[in-house]
Amino acid sequence: MILIIGAGLSGLVTAYRLKQAGIPFKILEARTRIGGRINTVKGSSGIPVEMGATWFNESHRNLIHLLNELELHAFEQYMEGTVFYQPNATGSVQEIELPAQAPSYRIDGGSSHLIHVLFSKLDPEDVLLNQNVTHISFEENEVKVVANDTFIGTQVVLALPPKLWAKNISFEPKLPQDLLATSQETHTWMEDSIKVALTYKNPFWQEAKQAGTLFSNGGPMTEVYDHSNRERSTFALCGFMSTSFKALSAEERQLAVVRQLQNTFGTKATDFLEYHECIWSQEPYTFATNETLLFPHQNNGNAIFRKIYFDGRLILSSAESAAEFAGYMDGAVAAGNLTAEKILKASAI
Repeated sequence: MILIIGAGLSGLVTAYRLKQAGIPFKILEARTRIGGRINTVKGSSGIPVEMGATWFNESHRNLIHLLNELELHAFEQYMEGTVFYQPNATGSVQEIELPAQAPSYRIDGGSSHLIHVLFSKLDPEDVLLNQNVTHISFEENEVKVVANDTFIGTQVVLALPPKLWAKNISFEPKLPQDLLATSQETHTWMEDSIKVALTYKNPFWQEAKQAGTLFSNGGPMTEVYDHSNRERSTFALCGFMSTSFKALSAEERQLAVVRQLQNTFGTKATDFLEYHECIWSQEPYTFATNETLLFPHQNNGNAIFRKIYFDGRLILSSAESAAEFAGYMDGAVAAGNLTAEKILKASAI
């Protein structure tokens, strides 16, 4: 029995590959939902918006291959029309032309559509929610994992950001000191992000020949993009808020965002259906406090995370462990595939 800690993209990809190979497993997930840093929400309006991982590009071959395998589709990010730029908080909003660049893409139906299709390939009883792992012990012929319940397996996969397991899980015997030190100084991608989305009945920006795109050095939103669906039948604006606004109340943040969008796009921006936000540093199963200042992607892709520990019984996964595109969805898929390959290789010996 393989015990996979974490039902994010890397953990689900590992489970999907093991299911294909007929190898038994259980996924233990601390949250009440699957998906980890992928989280498409709909609200009462039913309009899907991304509070987590969203975009990918043509270089992300692992993700693209998985989408093709699962017969899922993607579509190009809408960027047609005027783009806005605000150089500073007191400066006026300017119209700009973006230089030619490679397109980015979104998953049709939302990023969580990939998560739910992967889950549909598994047996539901093999994915257990509300299982916050606190202790892992490596005994002579087994691995014992203590969460809300206790589980016994032959191997354990840590399919969650390194800083989380380093700070929140105790190990017996203890982890190697170099691994522990590196993991505690590994940045969790998106842990500092604040995602914001507003849904609308009509795409007023498109009607005004605007891309729905804003880049601002003043905030509160530092980036805003069109977030309509592939069919362009549901409409939204979505992007990132400066982390400095985290200290405000939710009401103050919303007012500041609406004011900024009104100043950029006009009064129609105030006629929204719903406002959504996610402050990822307030998500305990994504964020863990940093002892020192970590720069973005610090130690992401470090080779220490691709080693196998405790005589092959501990395998490290998650997007941060990938050799390429660490922290992104593509890295998570690559990590899940590699982890499954390691398990299959060990089972063949």
